[in-house]
Amino acid sequence: MVAATKSPARLPVFDRFIDELRALWAREPDMGRRMEQAKPLMEKLVMEPSLKAHSASWPSTEGRKNLRLYVDPEFDFCINAVVRVPGRLGSVHDHGPAWVVYGVLDGTESLERYRRLDDGAKPGYAEVEMTSVTTGSQGKVDLVPPYDIHAEQGGPTRSVAMILRSQPLGEGTVLQHQFDAEAKTITERYGPAQVPYELTV
Repeated sequence: MVAATKSPARLPVFDRFIDELRALWAREPDMGRRMEQAKPLMEKLVMEPSLKAHSASWPSTEGRKNLRLYVDPEFDFCINAVVRVPGRLGSVHDHGPAWVVYGVLDGTESLERYRRLDDGAKPGYAEVEMTSVTTGSQGKVDLVPPYDIHAEQGGPTRSVAMILRSQPLGEGTVLQHQFDAEAKTITERYGPAQVPYELTV
């Protein structure tokens, strides 16, 4: 196993999370099972008081940005964070072929799930309907499979979430889909801009 790039100044709880993920990826070849087993690791991470306290100073990611906290040099999984302003409205989208584990670290957020009603035969056209809404505070973690249609909505206060992706998603990487439920349209686009950010002590 290739050694992960370590920083002596990195927050210890975050280093431990990376080590746990690398051990999981090394022993489990199936990506779906990897992500399922990563969910409880994320649940533990987002309940860490030191990480929540650290996140109080993280910059806003408004304007379709993610904080890029770590990309593994061997297994290619990516850890991002988002910092939302109060009342932030999210778009309806999928993550293409990528798996995502999404955990709320601070504040409250709602995850909306959607299903597609049409057969996809008409280019640029899509009918989607919401099937569920789950609202969660610190410790709430969701597993989002490939091509699962969803939206994250901010709560009444600033919120912070940690995101584990099975592969990096950003500008020029993997095309994803954005849906407009009212206009009944679907468009392709790349994921959010990646802003390098170190979780240092």
